[in-house]
Order: sequence, then structure tokens, then C-alpha cells
Amino acid sequence: MTRILVLYYSSYGHTAKMAEAIAEGVREAGAEAAVRHVPETAPQEVVESAGFQQMEGHSCIGGPDELAEYDGIIVGSPTRYGRMSSQMAAFWDQTGGLWQKGALIGKVGAAFTSTASQHGGQETTLWSILNNLLHMGMTVVGLDYGFEGLVGVDEVKGGAPYGATTIADGDGSRQPSKVELDGARYLGKRVANTAAKLCG
Repeated sequence: MTRILVLYYSSYGHTAKMAEAIAEGVREAGAEAAVRHVPETAPQEVVESAGFQQMEGHSCIGGPDELAEYDGIIVGSPTRYGRMSSQMAAFWDQTGGLWQKGALIGKVGAAFTSTASQHGGQETTLWSILNNLLHMGMTVVGLDYGFEGLVGVDEVKGGAPYGATTIADGDGSRQPSKVELDGARYLGKRVANTAAKLCG
């Protein structure tokens, strides 16, 4: 069975909700989905003063070597000044050994993110994730226009051809919408189907 890892970091739960929807799409495609988060690296006083939510319900990934066990990896992080969070970047900074061995070459990858606003750096954050996957030799899958939710301006929504996204608003009060969660499921399904063809 094709195995897909949904690897994320989430401070306030938005990215975690997108991760769950992506995993649903993976399973709809008949693949196995493992949802893991990277370690929290912010000091405890920052975590407490900023009101970060614990990433409960998913276990922390054991380390970079675990990435090689999967046929596909879908990576999600909230945006931090138009790039992935330091927590996710710190994890990928430890993957040099995998790169040296070519351990992820030919595997399938994708990205997702959450931003405070529509123009808060969604696409640059997705690219900051995809850059890592491309350097690893992975085959990147985007959120293609087969997902009809990418078009239209009738509602505020995330979504980009580079990956699934949601908009949280400046105070984090907005939760992922139906169309955003549908886009996440679509992406998960596309990655699983692509991995089954390439790695099966």
C-alpha cells in the first residue's frame, strides 16, 4: 500500500485542521496516511505568552530518517514573514544526511499553509517548502485547476496552484472554510494517486 506522510507545524490549529483534511484525501485514494508534527522549538515562555495550542492528536515525528519510509510527503506550515515557520525550517535543516544519500529522490511531495490575510505570503511560504522538496529530488504535485475551488471571487478563500492554503485572519478567528478543506482533500488525493503510479 502507498504510504503518505502529512508533516506539519501549527501554532493555533489552522494548519493542523488542513493536515487532517489532506489525510482524508489520501485515505480516499486508498493510501495510508500518517499525520505527524515537527517539534516545538519556541521557548516555553513564548509558547505560553502567545497562547500556542498543543499539537494534540498527532505524534511528533521521530526524526528526519523517518521521511525515507514514505512514498510521498505533504508538508504544511503557517507563514512567518512570507516563509515557513522556524520550527519546520529547523526540521528540514537536519535532513542533510538524507540529501547526501538521495533517500527522497523520486518520492512525491506537496505543500500547504495558513496565513493571516489573503496577501500574507501564501505563495512564498509554499515555495519555501517546495524548495526543500525539489532539492531532495522529489516530484512536486500542486493544487491544480482540476479543483474548481481555485477560481471565482465570490468568497474570501485561500488556494494556489502551488498548494492548499487557508486564511486565519489577524486574530486567528477564521477557521478553514469548506472550499479550503475540500482543496486540502483534493491535494491529498492527488499526491496519493501520483505516488501510487510513480512508486508502486
